Amino acid sequence: MEEKKRYSDEELEEFRVLIEEKLRLAQRDYEKIIDELTNRNSNGVDDTSPTYHALEEGSAVQSKEQLVSLANRTQKYIAGRKAALVRSEKKTYGICRETGKLIPKERLRAVPHATLCIEVKQNNRIH
Repeated sequence: MEEKKRYSDEELEEFRVLIEEKLRLAQRDYEKIIDELTNRNSNGVDDTSPTYHALEEGSAVQSKEQLVSLANRTQKYIAGRKAALVRSEKKTYGICRETGKLIPKERLRAVPHATLCIEVKQNNRIH
């Protein structure tokens, strides 16, 4: 029996729906992070009320840094999902970029933006 070279259109559609849902949730989360960073949902007194507590100021700075880091990770996550959508449109989704073989459906359901099969991914970690 010949090995499949790509997923069927029906299978690609299933993955596209999954990717779009994860992308929608990530974009919503990103907006919430940006809202918090820019105080969009604040009543406006956070930046104007006097504070004399250095520890509180340090904590606020640390929180902002964590939010920026989270925003950056979320942007990367979003970019990965968008790239996966492009691959699904080009019908190259789910093909390991190292081996050219199909990535198992279970892996793609767990990690929809995967471009490597688990064996290659594990080997890359070792080296």
